[in-house]
Amino acid sequence: MKKKGYTVQIVLFLLTVISTLVAGTLQKGINIISEPQRIVEGVPFSLSLMAILLTHELSHYFASKLNHTEATLPYFIPAPSIFGTFGAFIKMKSPITTRKALIEIGASGPIGGFLVALVVTIYGLSLSRVVDLSSEQVGLVLGDSIIFSILSRIIVGVPPEGKDVLLHPVAFAGWIGFFVTAMNLLPIGQLDGGHISFALFGHRRHRRISFFLATTLALVGISRLYLYSDIFSSGIFNTLRNYLWEGWAVWAFLLFMLGIEHPPVMFWEEPLPRSRMIMGYIALAIFILTFVPVPIKVVQ
Repeated sequence: MKKKGYTVQIVLFLLTVISTLVAGTLQKGINIISEPQRIVEGVPFSLSLMAILLTHELSHYFASKLNHTEATLPYFIPAPSIFGTFGAFIKMKSPITTRKALIEIGASGPIGGFLVALVVTIYGLSLSRVVDLSSEQVGLVLGDSIIFSILSRIIVGVPPEGKDVLLHPVAFAGWIGFFVTAMNLLPIGQLDGGHISFALFGHRRHRRISFFLATTLALVGISRLYLYSDIFSSGIFNTLRNYLWEGWAVWAFLLFMLGIEHPPVMFWEEPLPRSRMIMGYIALAIFILTFVPVPIKVVQ
């Protein structure tokens, strides 16, 4: 019997812990090269974000085990950026047999990660503060999802004109958690949302939904790139720019490269329990709550 090895997963996990620690210190303006001992100040961000991602992926993993589907432990992806990571994923090593299993495996990760991100965000926003925009250097402006906007208004309040909320690193980790949840729940291809869409609506409708949404994301991203031109510098186009994000073009390209189709389940005729239909619709509701049309804007 072949012995399982987890060396790659462990190394990637440790590298991602380090990269998120560095990201946490960067958010505080710390030069980690000249002051390496201050890397511990990145712990709140790193711990918060890793808890969200780990919960998401382990929820998938254990749901796979419960449904007798072979899956790997999570592969984390370290990234030298302000996020510190490109997320994580698990690989399915055997077919998913029923729609019930597909819902449970697809929805468990986003629901688990969302619940942890909710706790992290509430705590992080309680540590955040309102600042004067004229006295703070602002390079990135984060878009608000419905859930993040509601929580911010309740916990921090509505900033007066000329001011904005400066997120604590823990709140930023919560924002990333919501963002990752929404990206995974896009009902396209074999993303988590694609699994759910396929189980709820069937192959034909899933394919139509996947193609329509992936194409829409591509058009939105490409339109935003065109609007950078001086030809489109007048009033209405400047307003339109604020509602488009060029990053969707990249994401759409990746989705088309990975494929927008979904493989069939082995026993499609087995009925989908009502409880799992509800679970799927809860996950889709979470997608609506966490989706951000324009996630990031650069302000110079």
